[in-house]
Order: sequence, then C-alpha cells, then structure tokens
Amino acid sequence: MKLGTLDWVPAAGRPDLLAPPVARAVETTADEVAVAPIDPALADTAAFCERYGVTLEESANCVIVAAKRGGETRYAAVMVLATMRADVNGVVRRHLDARKTSFAAQADAVELTGMEYGGITPLGLPDDWPVLVDAEVARRPLLVVGSGIRGSKLALAGAALARLKTAEVLPLAA
Repeated sequence: MKLGTLDWVPAAGRPDLLAPPVARAVETTADEVAVAPIDPALADTAAFCERYGVTLEESANCVIVAAKRGGETRYAAVMVLATMRADVNGVVRRHLDARKTSFAAQADAVELTGMEYGGITPLGLPDDWPVLVDAEVARRPLLVVGSGIRGSKLALAGAALARLKTAEVLPLAA
C-alpha cells in the first residue's frame, strides 16, 4: 500500500499502535485496514498531511457529536473529508432527530470512546452509536483516519467505513 511517505502494515498485527477498542475492531479485518506509526505531535490533520505527504483529500476526520432531545443525549460519529465541514446543525441534527446537536465535549468524547482526542476513529466505537459517513468519504479508494491514539494513523477504503455495522452514508458536507 502506498499513501504518503508512511510504511503501512496490517493493523491486526500491530495492536500496540491502536487504542484497545480499535484493536478489538480490526482483529478480523485481515489486510483491509493498515496502520503506520507517526509523531504524536503531528496527529492533527494539517500538520500530519504536510509532514507525511498525504493530501487533505486523502484524509478523513471523525467528529463525535452530542444529539439532544427531551433531556436525553445520544452520541454519533460523523466522518467527512478533511477538505469539508460537516453540516452538524442541519443534516446531522435532522438525521438524528435531535432538537440540538453540538460537538461532544473533549472529556466526554475521550471517556466514551476509550480513545485519545485527536485520534478518535469510527472503528471500535460503542455498538449503539450511529456512524454517519459522508458520501464523498465512502467513494474514496483509500483514506487516512485516526487509530484511536495520536501516535499512529489507519489507512482503509472509504467503502470499509460505509460497511461498518452502524454506518449510514449521507451527504453531510455543509
């Protein structure tokens, strides 16, 4: 696999480069998901892309949203290309049938996912969380996403994200 300047290996063989819930999720993926170590200080998308030769169009971001209605808060993951912004207050809010949506608080996102902030990924999220995948993400033949920690990244096809158990493909860009 060639994506940027990184040396990619099958993720299932390197659980040390994954957050525990991500390691459990990739155990059965064989070669479908690859992982590469990175400098944790360069985990944020722009710095990562510049240093490792990956374009923004080859990168997808996972944001955790909190959807509120009637005193209940539900969480969901939203996947968009790094070149896009998710329409959290429009498309996402309506799709989740929420009165209000917002980005989840950092401490909540970390605690609920078991992943590091800046490395959260849709693989290994709680089973009852919807994973809303932008249609452009689903079409990409190869993408870089978080690995659950800041010290590595995952590479996989957008179609693999669309096949996650709770994934729904939608036009999410604002």
